Amino acid sequence: MQQTRYQRIEGVLSRRQTDLTVCLEDVHKHHNLSAIVRSADAVGCHHVHAVWPENQKWLTNNTSGGSKNWLDTHLHKNIDDAVASMRTHNPDVQILATHLSEDAVDFREIDYTKPTAIIVGQEKTGISPQALEYADQNIIIPMQGMVQSLNVSVAAALILFEAQRQRDLAGLYNRNMLSDEIKHPMYFEGYHPIIARQCKQKNLPYPALDENGEIVADEQFWQALKHT
Repeated sequence: MQQTRYQRIEGVLSRRQTDLTVCLEDVHKHHNLSAIVRSADAVGCHHVHAVWPENQKWLTNNTSGGSKNWLDTHLHKNIDDAVASMRTHNPDVQILATHLSEDAVDFREIDYTKPTAIIVGQEKTGISPQALEYADQNIIIPMQGMVQSLNVSVAAALILFEAQRQRDLAGLYNRNMLSDEIKHPMYFEGYHPIIARQCKQKNLPYPALDENGEIVADEQFWQALKHT
């Protein structure tokens, strides 16, 4: 039986991993931003963090393929604020930095079933010394060719999908980690985007949805939507 859009949204949100995230430190090329955000969405991340200039536009649906609509994006002025935010979400988070150092380990040796944040760095200079101070472990992707590093979006995808593999084997996608308060607006905006926009314009709360995603509202709501 073919899934309805509402059932698909419900299935996606029920598998969201609130304790797996990626932090982009000054990654500035939009094709890399887009690719990393899409990978994060694909493996079920709910949060994405980025150190990003205040006066620059983040992402649009054209560059991210709409993935940004399904993620809770946190933009920070500096890496200190980013790490503080990630630790606020989960005090037990292990922070991993993609960085070649003497103590770096193969990224596949990490236990990603633990709460995990992966920091990836700027395209040219990599991760800053300040960010490295926060890392519990440096990780590397072993290379067999002449190049010593991968494109940042490719590296992020490899690591995130290894995390997905481990979490899938451990049954962690069977958890429902998002509260109804978080999921309801995402359901509503994903299934009823036009009415959601009208509600925002008219400062109306989203009404309830039934088990099929249909709006449950009284006549007063529809009149307010029409005439306010």
